[in-house]
Amino acid sequence: MKYQNSLKQILLPIVIILIFVVGAYVGRGMAGFSYINRNGTNGNTDKVSTLLNYIESEYVDSVSREGLNEDIIPQLLENLDPHSVYIAESEVSEHNEPLEGNFEGIGIQFNMVHDTLVVLQIIPLGPSEKAGLLNGDRIISVENESIAGKGLTSDEIIKKLKGKRLTEVTVGIKRQGVKNALSFTIIRDKIPIYSVDASFLLAPGTGYIKINKFARTTHSEFVNAITELNKDSIKNIVIDLRGNSGGYMESAISIADEFLTDNELIVYTKGKSRAKTDYF
Repeated sequence: MKYQNSLKQILLPIVIILIFVVGAYVGRGMAGFSYINRNGTNGNTDKVSTLLNYIESEYVDSVSREGLNEDIIPQLLENLDPHSVYIAESEVSEHNEPLEGNFEGIGIQFNMVHDTLVVLQIIPLGPSEKAGLLNGDRIISVENESIAGKGLTSDEIIKKLKGKRLTEVTVGIKRQGVKNALSFTIIRDKIPIYSVDASFLLAPGTGYIKINKFARTTHSEFVNAITELNKDSIKNIVIDLRGNSGGYMESAISIADEFLTDNELIVYTKGKSRAKTDYF
């Protein structure tokens, strides 16, 4: 594995340099080839594919074309804009979890303090609360493997703690006021993720709702919050979107629709290769 990683680190700069510096040379060397682009016209051979083909067939050691693609694509997208990113297939589910309204894990919010995982909040009725964890606990090991002082990233620790529903994970805990480390076995389960952080009466007749993202369940959460606030006969509503990370456009449209009458244009989308679409 170390050898493969080292090989990848060596190859990636070589591939990128070859693509952009000697692309013209490759193009001349392959002048007899052509392809049909999406507009139906002939063009020069795609230099990236040509070079990858050449490396795959001629490089002294065997290389993974898929691995090279996974490394090259993020580098290419960096030249576009901050919002164009590539997510590998293996990471799609993890990226979508916050927008789907739930995930499977142990049910804690944490922060890394001096290279140690500190539990900030236990999700009520979640697996960690049922197992006996408390706010302020420090998780020092997972499955008898120390995670404190190892320089692990938050993502690396999350991968150790998360898992499929009804699977077990054993964690070692250092608790303030308790001399010896404690051990807890937690049964992972579905953890709900809420996008409406707060809803309350801000002033007589005025309600307040804070939305942290537009997830799959945001509209239904919003409607429930409005229903409760209407018990106080509110006439005004403040929707707090500070720090909102975005999400599904459909959810945002559904919330806007709650305030508008029929046949009012809410938003439209239009792209270089896409026709204009109106949402009413």
